[in-house]
Amino acid sequence: MSNDPLLQPYTLKHLTLRNRIIVTSHEPAYPEDGMPKERYRAYTVERARGGVALTMTAGSAAVSKDSPPVFNNLLAYKDEIVPWIREMTDAVHEEGAAIMIQLTHLGRRTRWDKGDWLPVVAPSHHREASHRSFPKKMEDWDIERIIRDFADAAERMKAGGMDGVELEAYGHLIDQFNSPLTNELDGPYGGSLENRMRFCFDVFKAMRERVGDDFILGVRYTADECLLGGTGKADGIEISRRLRDSGLIDYLNVIRGHIDTDAGLTDVIPIQGMANSPHLDFAGEIRAATQFPTFHAAKIPDVATARHAIAAGKVDMVGMTRAHMTDPHIVRKIIEKREEDIRPCVGANYCLDRIYQGGMAFCIHNAATGREQTMPHTIAKADTRKKVVIVGAGPAGLEAARVAAERGHAVVVFEAANNPGGQIRLTAQSERRREMISIIDWRMSQCEKLGVTFHFNNWADADVIAAEEPDVVIIATGGLPHTEVLSKGNELVVSSWDIISGDVKPGSNVLIFDDAGDHAGLQAAEFIAKTGARVEIMTPDRSFAPEVMAMNLVPYMRSLQKLDVTFTVTYRLQSAEKSGNQIIAHVGSDYGGVEKQRTIDQIVINHGTIPLDDLYFEMKPGSKNLGEVSYDQLISGAPQTTERNPAGTYQLFRIGDAVAARNTHAAIYDALRLAKDI
Repeated sequence: MSNDPLLQPYTLKHLTLRNRIIVTSHEPAYPEDGMPKERYRAYTVERARGGVALTMTAGSAAVSKDSPPVFNNLLAYKDEIVPWIREMTDAVHEEGAAIMIQLTHLGRRTRWDKGDWLPVVAPSHHREASHRSFPKKMEDWDIERIIRDFADAAERMKAGGMDGVELEAYGHLIDQFNSPLTNELDGPYGGSLENRMRFCFDVFKAMRERVGDDFILGVRYTADECLLGGTGKADGIEISRRLRDSGLIDYLNVIRGHIDTDAGLTDVIPIQGMANSPHLDFAGEIRAATQFPTFHAAKIPDVATARHAIAAGKVDMVGMTRAHMTDPHIVRKIIEKREEDIRPCVGANYCLDRIYQGGMAFCIHNAATGREQTMPHTIAKADTRKKVVIVGAGPAGLEAARVAAERGHAVVVFEAANNPGGQIRLTAQSERRREMISIIDWRMSQCEKLGVTFHFNNWADADVIAAEEPDVVIIATGGLPHTEVLSKGNELVVSSWDIISGDVKPGSNVLIFDDAGDHAGLQAAEFIAKTGARVEIMTPDRSFAPEVMAMNLVPYMRSLQKLDVTFTVTYRLQSAEKSGNQIIAHVGSDYGGVEKQRTIDQIVINHGTIPLDDLYFEMKPGSKNLGEVSYDQLISGAPQTTERNPAGTYQLFRIGDAVAARNTHAAIYDALRLAKDI
């Protein structure tokens, strides 16, 4: 028996959990027709296979039709969900893990124009800023109906084989009742704390009557809203004690903060550049005050912090949820004493930000997550060993090298720079983005273990590559900034890369024209504004930085607003001309009829990249496939067999930004799905 605190079993009521690590409830937005079908099941089972003690699904499953899902949530109000739940729970149990589901009514945290277009309901008419719906103030029959819906849903989940149900309170309907900021009801459900909590307890009573005592019930709730006039810490401790004393639940899952705005949500679930485990000590205070089983998760990305959380008695079960999206086999690697092989969560929050834009959750640097049906987390050996030459040691090149080496191939990488990383090394120059370098560091460590040969400071040409006698050549040379976007005056501009890298000194009155909408534009703005310069960010889009997405935008805005940066939307920089030591910028609009001017001393362009593809086209004539990729084979997971040139001696492919400007995840996905079948 290991003496590692994380590997000790824990008994929760009648349920014995095999260790102290859980995946807390989250919605990866994989449901189909509101059901946890094959993709959802494969994702969930992979984490159970990796050794986690308890995986919680759905963040959260909707119990009522007037709680329409805004994140493609599971629909727990439908009877047809039961067999799908049963297939998933049986598969998880076969892997030795427990499984629970989170149920909710979103209250005002949804939209009336989703689902069946029913009115949004809440215990007041106050809308939530994030979802913008003005709710109907609940009537007695709404309350009775929703309590019944919770009980019905819990009964379905038990019938589906779940080990328990967790109620999602924070930010959702139950918390809207609990908080004095969002409860303006009279009578038994409004006013005093006792009355405001009555709805929560009535829900738990109705559920307990349906599921009995041999079923785990818990609650994820805020014990401090961190809002003036809201539930404060003292009230939160009292709420925690009342929950414990109710005799209706089996554990507390503690949250600190509020999620009604992008900024509030980001403080609850911090991203890269923000402190790790910011609420762990607070969760420990709740556990100390209640002496009741306590769970907690909020940016606990590393094993050392998780181990401390258990060893120090802060919590009974520690959640590593985004960490398990990055590496579902964390526990197995701990058991095998291979913690250094754990793929690190870098807090990029690509997963959550995609959900809030209506997409599926994907990890920025594990392209197998959410694609378990087609993409492997563990790479199988190839039948025949090949020589694979890769040009470029950015994220695409390094992922291709790692996967090809895992396949057992002899891999050689050429890189023109003196360090690996490509654009990741550039973006990591920013303090808030420095965690991104772990994407590179982890791959370098894996490649070195696998015997990959690297040649840095080497601008490889066709002769150099030919000398390696390769079977496969992969061009992952990335791209260079595209700044030729003006009708006149392109020689007067610099790129966002020039600023971030320090190659160009910032001006004192700067216009940043950003129609790529990614991190580089905001990073350049922050670098420049911190020098005391005047900065305006202009975009032709109706919103700025759409590729950065909601939660990642929060730290930028906190910084840039303090630095008095100006944001201008729906205007396009058209041309520029020199005027003494100044630049005259001519500005128009895609909407037409507008001509403006700006007088500045520097123009910074952020317009993505142009592929650095000369080597690819130089190598193309000597290749068997003439660079062609069979998309059918790529998508289906079959090896590439296209042959267009009988005289060719190698297969040739290009990936990542060497093809077109995209993002880190796309580059890594390119590499994984190509190299896994070499």
